[in-house]
Formats: sequence, structure tokens, C-alpha cells
Amino acid sequence: MTNADLEKIVDTSDEWIVQRSGIRERHIAADGETAADLAIKAAREALINAELSGADIDGIIVATSTPDTTFPSVAVKVQAALGCKHGPTFDVQAVCSGFLYALSVADSMMRTGHARRMLVIGAEKMSSILNWEDRTTCVLFGDGAGAVVLEAHDGGTGTAADRGVLSTHLYADGNHCDILKTSGGVSSTGDAGFIVMEGREVFRHAVDKMAGAVRDVLDSNKVTADQIDWLVPHQANIRILEGAAKKLGVGMDQVIVTVDRHGNTSAASIPLALAEGMADGRIKPGQLVMLEALGAGLTWGAALIRM
Repeated sequence: MTNADLEKIVDTSDEWIVQRSGIRERHIAADGETAADLAIKAAREALINAELSGADIDGIIVATSTPDTTFPSVAVKVQAALGCKHGPTFDVQAVCSGFLYALSVADSMMRTGHARRMLVIGAEKMSSILNWEDRTTCVLFGDGAGAVVLEAHDGGTGTAADRGVLSTHLYADGNHCDILKTSGGVSSTGDAGFIVMEGREVFRHAVDKMAGAVRDVLDSNKVTADQIDWLVPHQANIRILEGAAKKLGVGMDQVIVTVDRHGNTSAASIPLALAEGMADGRIKPGQLVMLEALGAGLTWGAALIRM
């Protein structure tokens, strides 16, 4: 769905959308297509790339705020579709920070020996909770899914020279829960509601809080900003991406940017950006990659990975 398509739906313009967000187009799920459908497709692609099958997976965590049903989880639908026979399988909900939360949980489970291989998926059908008459929100979001396979290996030095997830740092502050929320819910209105956002407040918190999380990750791993090869931020708004890069001290040529083509896909945005960076050869084995996100809650965090 391009900005020109949106001009036919709501009072907006391509110029207005691009100037405020950097978004030029986004993808919308087909009628009847659910978050689980998107998650299953992404998971199958990840398994193909990893040269594995569903039977090789010991657990699945799906980050989503737009599940098909209140229960069961999206994750169990993925499990059934892939033929995974065992292991913990569940959803996590931290909105745009969801993929980082899911990644952290999976990493912790693997470090303690609960699983050897896990699928971590971000999958969202944000179009299902958009008010298509609200031009301040409906132009920003899109649908999508991305997935990664994590595999545990013995050994390592416990330093930033290791491969894999080096550390994850997660945060939340419920005092700001009203600046980005939905207008409904299961136990309140009985329906999902629509996205309601105080854009300026979200922007203000996003740059500062993500920068703080990144600093914590750098300090924890005794790494400096100039050692980071790629920054893969949550794709919410080009201005936020630029602000985050400036705070970190990296150029935009070191930032994986997909917001112009995907819009804000919430928990799916980081794995989608990772997938693109790897597919086109920019992200290479051995490189240090910083992930960062902020979402409703407020929730936020960062993670450092050596590919």
C-alpha cells in the first residue's frame, strides 16, 4: 500500500507522510490472512536458511501484539504447522520491543540448558487495529513477520569476541502507558480497539531511552560505539532512526533502514530489517550488530549480537 493509495482513503498526502515519517509504502495482509500465517511463512524461510526442519527446533517464541485469537497463542499454531514435537512454545507481548524481549527470553533459556535450538519470531497484523480515518496513525503502520533461529554452542570466552547473542538489556516504565495504546481490550471493551498515540511524546522518549539502553549494552560488553558494524533499530520513524544513530555516533550508512518500504511493523520490524541486511550482503558473519527498540508500555531495550 503506497502513500498514493492512502490518499484515496484518508485526508493525507505523500509529501506529508514522507516528511514526518520517511514512509513511502507498507504491506497489508490479505483478507483472511492472520499473524500466524505471516509467522509461519517467516519461520519456514528461517529454517530453510538454517538448513533445518521443524523437528530440529526445541522451542518457539512469537512476539506479537496482534494475535489471531486471545488464545491459543500464535506460537502453537506455528509449532503445529512446522511439525515441531516438543519444547516450550508461547507468545510474548511487548509491542515494538517484543522481538528483543523474545530474543532475551530464548537466549536465557538456552544458556540454562532448556533448549538447544529455538525459533524467535516477530509477527504483526497491525492493519487490524488501525482506525483508517485517523491520518495520524493509519499512515504509519504495516503488516509483516520475520524470524531467526538460535542455536546453542559450547565454549566461548565470555567477551565480545564470541559469536551469537552477547547480551540483552530490557526496560519498562508503565507510568507512560497512556501515550501509546489501543482504545480497547479483552477485559475492558471486549474488542481489540484501535491504536491511539501521542506522537511527540513517543518521539521524545524513543531517542533518549533507546540511546540509554545502547550505552548500557556497550558498557556491559566493554565495546565502544566505533566497533559496531551495524545498527538495526526498530523501524518506527526515520527521524527516530536518525536521532538514535546520532546519539550512538554512527553514520546513517551503518543503519539498516526499511521503514520507507515497510512502515512500522512493531515486533516484526527488527527481524525484517535483519533479514534484508543479511540477504543483500551488508551484514556479514563476524560483524557486531546492535539492535534497539522502544514500544508501548513503555518498553524498550537493546541487544548486541556478533553474527
